[in-house]
Amino acid sequence: MPKAAKLAYRPIGLLTGIAGGLIAGALFKQVWKRFSDEDEAPNPLAADSYSWREILVASAIQGVIYSVVKASIDRAGAKGFQRVTGEWPGS
Repeated sequence: MPKAAKLAYRPIGLLTGIAGGLIAGALFKQVWKRFSDEDEAPNPLAADSYSWREILVASAIQGVIYSVVKASIDRAGAKGFQRVTGEWPGS
């Protein structure tokens, strides 16, 4: 890929990354509310408020959601960039 195309994709990648993080966070909050009937996920630093199991399950769910959303948005952004420029940004 030409250097100019790689540089052109950087701000797009940054913006899609931020959007992905916001979407993943909102999605996790909704999933957690349904999973636990609580508004907030367990805070690992809260003293004795949550068990290890609760904290680790919440972290695992959050990690899976974040990874799937990030991969989906990154892939869609790269495909869109390719459609517009004819170049794949990841190479």
